[in-house]
Amino acid sequence: MKKILVTGGLGYIGSHTVVELQSAGYDVVIIDNLENSSQEVKNRISNISGHPIELVVGDINDEQIMNNLFKDHNFYGVIHFAAYKAVGESVEYPVKYYHNNITGLIGLLKAMDNHGVKNLIFSSSCTVYGEAEDLPVTENTPIKSAESPYGTTKIIGEQIIQDYAKHKNLKTVLLRYFNPVAAHPSAEIGELPNGIPSNLVPYITQTAAGIREQLVVYGDDYNTSDGTCVRDYIHVVDLAKAHVKAMAFADSMTDQVEVFNVGTGHGSTVLEVVKAFEKQCNIKLNYKIGPRRDGDVEQIFADTQKINNILNWQAEYDINDMMYHAWMWQKNSSKK
Repeated sequence: MKKILVTGGLGYIGSHTVVELQSAGYDVVIIDNLENSSQEVKNRISNISGHPIELVVGDINDEQIMNNLFKDHNFYGVIHFAAYKAVGESVEYPVKYYHNNITGLIGLLKAMDNHGVKNLIFSSSCTVYGEAEDLPVTENTPIKSAESPYGTTKIIGEQIIQDYAKHKNLKTVLLRYFNPVAAHPSAEIGELPNGIPSNLVPYITQTAAGIREQLVVYGDDYNTSDGTCVRDYIHVVDLAKAHVKAMAFADSMTDQVEVFNVGTGHGSTVLEVVKAFEKQCNIKLNYKIGPRRDGDVEQIFADTQKINNILNWQAEYDINDMMYHAWMWQKNSSKK
């Protein structure tokens, strides 16, 4: 079996991707520093997949750990998730984000080069498009200055990879995610943010569970169908499957770097998401309209033709599925 290294593999998107990689017949090794995850997730992944996983508890910024890891294993490729991702926190602690997200990527590329590993899937973001002038956004939509240090790390990360690939025989797929939500249908794994959630859906589910008193919808005076912001929400399992498709595609790439948007191609307003949750889960949410939040993009959603046609991938779950699976995960995690 081809062996894949998944950095940050116990995190939200990483754990779901490990499940899909194992289901597709790959052998998986995870490195995770457990800062934003739990070792218990390893067991939950195995409960779903029925396969054991090798876990290395360590930091990708530790050069010795990385070199030993690559010495001990013959990796076919790497999927890189190990990065901080909270926009608000990045504004407060920019150096922390630049150090981990940029220095960590550079260290990973050095380790891959030293040990001859040529396939990389990079976790990027639609954040790189900023407030796009034309919708839906394609992979050729201009990249704009980011609204946060987090977004800047994704832009810089992509540029580092582009520059690196020109001089190395590295095949890289940059996946620009839109808004990952929900959880595995088994309710074994899902999004479990530390502290107060910064994303909409976990705040919805925690409000429904009584953990949060009230959900605030930031602004209802945008130029959208109901005045609230529009995002392209994608089920985390669909997103995970896109990584498996990308890894299989890497061998046949003619260019050194390929970029794919990963979304549903459909935008939903914040209130549409709230109403979908209320309908699917038969729960009335306590929410109020608040003022706009600095840095929020009015609306963005993906053109997915490229990933549909080249990777033969498309999203299977809709917003109703996403809300139902998110709630099942919330209830299950609250029990545990």
